[in-house]
Amino acid sequence: MKLVFLGLSITSSWGNGHATTYRGLVRELTRRGHDVLFLERDQPWYADHRDLPRPPYGATYLYGSLDELRDRFGSEVRAADGVIVGSYVPEGIAVGEWVTRHAGGHTAFYDIDTPVTLARLAAGGCDYLSVELIPRYGMYLSFTGGLTLARLEEEHGSPEALPLYCSVDPETYYPSLDAPERWVLGYLGTYSDDRQPALERLLLEPAANLPESRFAVAGPQYPATVRWPGNVERIEHLAPPGHREFYCAQRFTLNVTRADMARAGWSPSVRLFEAAACGTPIISDPWEGMEEFLRPGEEILVAHSVQDTLDILRELDADDAREVGRRARERVLAAHTAAHRAAELESYFTGCSAAFDAGHLEKSTTL
Repeated sequence: MKLVFLGLSITSSWGNGHATTYRGLVRELTRRGHDVLFLERDQPWYADHRDLPRPPYGATYLYGSLDELRDRFGSEVRAADGVIVGSYVPEGIAVGEWVTRHAGGHTAFYDIDTPVTLARLAAGGCDYLSVELIPRYGMYLSFTGGLTLARLEEEHGSPEALPLYCSVDPETYYPSLDAPERWVLGYLGTYSDDRQPALERLLLEPAANLPESRFAVAGPQYPATVRWPGNVERIEHLAPPGHREFYCAQRFTLNVTRADMARAGWSPSVRLFEAAACGTPIISDPWEGMEEFLRPGEEILVAHSVQDTLDILRELDADDAREVGRRARERVLAAHTAAHRAAELESYFTGCSAAFDAGHLEKSTTL
């Protein structure tokens, strides 16, 4: 198939989790023989932090405006078998209106932020998707599964809402058994107002209670008002090539879920799968649907409070912790790699084509 993606970014992972998802997906789709074009709006904050300016798979082009997008790539959109528009694309509503009018093949909206999107739509403040656009996309591909999929179809009129979760690249993320331990607990994530209370409860306060242990938080955009205990190392930005080393240097790693995603459930994060693939045992805040991806107590450790984190750090035997990490890695590699997602996306578009052909044949026979 010929596929066109219009996504937030594939060239820069700075301050976003979209890039790593798109990189793995595009690479695996091209490995499966598909012709993939990725179109990215040229933004100054990504231009200053491009950690993969020329992806070695598919074709990637930057565009500077809607007019340039239409003029340069209109023929590509019309000729594609499938066109996928992602969440947070600048001027995404206008992009979506143009795509759904002019695409020659099937269209899909790929929401890497589904609960956030739905909350913004309810508040009337979403600038990359409108309520009117949802039924115009042939598919709504969602990072969030569970009951949210039915809601997208029944309340918002999506013709078909399907899960397309985040994933991990096992060629990039794998254990390093001889790596020295630098931190007892670490966290990787961009600052978010709604994640910060959980980060403080599950990492910063435990760090203050364990001054003899070392902790780490990596990620940009944390305000100067955050009070970091002296034993918490700050890493302003960690590009994807450094993620594996970061996870492998931790005894445990922390997963914190955005509030909207925790409420919706069934919303695993990219970082969750990355850490699991490295075999690093994960401590996570609770969220519904977790057991569909990792079994609590066996493949992931759940913490509700400061004391929960302290109990895990102080009491869990090292061999038992490693076994938790080993089971998580095994589970993730069996179902949540970029190759799995590429195969799922392929099947979705193939299913669309088969349904269209069957409907067309039935209509012709009736006539």
